[in-house]
Amino acid sequence: MVHKERRAIISLAIIMACRMLGLFMILPFFSVYATHLAYATPTLIGIALGAYGLTQACLQIPFGALSDRWGRKKVITIGLLIFAVGSMVAALSHSIYGIILGRALQGAGAMGSTLLAMAADLSRDENRSKAMAILGLTIGFSFFIAIIIGPVIHQWLHLSGIFWTIFALALIALLVLHTVVPNPPPLFINTTTEYQRHQLVDVLKNNALLRLNVGIFTLHAMLTATFLAVPVLLTQNLNLSQHHQIFLYLNVMLICFVLMFPLIIVAEKKRQLRRVFLAAILTLILTELLLAHFQHSLILIELSLLGFFTAFSILEACLPSIVSKIAPIKRKGTAMGIYSTFQFLGIFMGGTLGGVIFGHFHLVGLFLFCAILGTLWLWIASTMSEPPYLSTYIFQLKSHQLHQLHLHLTELQGVSEVAVMPNENLIYVKADNKIISKDQLRKCIDESNLRQ
Repeated sequence: MVHKERRAIISLAIIMACRMLGLFMILPFFSVYATHLAYATPTLIGIALGAYGLTQACLQIPFGALSDRWGRKKVITIGLLIFAVGSMVAALSHSIYGIILGRALQGAGAMGSTLLAMAADLSRDENRSKAMAILGLTIGFSFFIAIIIGPVIHQWLHLSGIFWTIFALALIALLVLHTVVPNPPPLFINTTTEYQRHQLVDVLKNNALLRLNVGIFTLHAMLTATFLAVPVLLTQNLNLSQHHQIFLYLNVMLICFVLMFPLIIVAEKKRQLRRVFLAAILTLILTELLLAHFQHSLILIELSLLGFFTAFSILEACLPSIVSKIAPIKRKGTAMGIYSTFQFLGIFMGGTLGGVIFGHFHLVGLFLFCAILGTLWLWIASTMSEPPYLSTYIFQLKSHQLHQLHLHLTELQGVSEVAVMPNENLIYVKADNKIISKDQLRKCIDESNLRQ
């Protein structure tokens, strides 16, 4: 990457981190301390925890469409301002209804897809995958950091202080956006509504992608529901002080961080994605069952949380990777948009339904509910075949005879799909890099150009 690209991607990653920290920081303690708010019930606490998922799911695609018309920076600015207002509303609230409104507004600043689109605008084709990988890692790191520092900030500043901190993060993100992030090139959009609808239907009819969408929905429903229960478990059943809980989360997350990377590497490099994927889902189920039945054993609870977070992190990394491998090149953006919508709906469902179940069946019922969700997911996921191990390469076109070049590349061994973007002078090739490398593809394209 050149300096301008690097600066753009790092600054966008900072904005992404500020927003994700703001959404995740309350998870480790909220369900316990929200009981002190006026009108709080388990159901309303669950809704407050998951409210941002509903507004995010509803507004993410409209925000992306608006960014195509109005420009990326303007829409990201609007999203961050709404996020800041939501944080301020929650910080000033003394009732659970105010927190629900604040969290819903936080989610309404749904500019995540616009950030990704801006990263694509500001990076060259050959560096786009690196840019997306950096932003993906940023989301993962933000989750780890939020789980660790959320309880620390809460111990110092209490619940309102957490939301004021999130408000400050939103202002920092705005400052970075308007002082560091370069202006993207102007957009020229020429896509009909009919074509967009056709893309949407194609993706929704794809059983392999639908299976993965159900997976991300279930994963985040389980995460949100589990975080309704875990703070209560640690505080009321184990009588752990907030200070001890901070160290518990720190130890668990650090070990999880060490464990997850080798397993993800094995899944990709050794081509064992399906096996690792199913093993991670099974681990989620087992940890929920352990949490349901051993609620007074600190060691077993720590081991369960370690297993849960490790499995969650592996699945969080594997799911979008598999979507990217399976989705047709010209449908990948649509596929990822639908995937993200399912993810946020899962957050809302996990919080809302989890709150109802917790109110009626307490901790045991909530953990068993999560185990049942995981079991249904395992049953659905077990029908998946080994995903194709394909990489997508992007080449600048030199040839004007696109049809012949398309046919020539499609016939090559190891090439799964070829898509030509004539308006952008680009060709996208999805291929197995163990059969044909990027350099070999480049050579084939150059030779074809010479012949023409």
